[in-house]
Amino acid sequence: MKRDLMDILACPVCKGELTLSVAKEEGDEVVEGTLHCDACSEDYPIEDTIPNLLPPSLR
Repeated sequence: MKRDLMDILACPVCKGELTLSVAKEEGDEVVEGTLHCDACSEDYPIEDTIPNLLPPSLR
């Protein structure tokens, strides 16, 4: 996932702002990490550069 996506990504549950936590990065790509919504306390994983933004009930 490119860091630039943070400007347009929002929580799919409440449309709140997401916070990025990086576990592994290669160049300008986030390979592994987490997107966290403070508004509804949901976490969305980033695996193999792909953020999983499905609502929790659909993951």
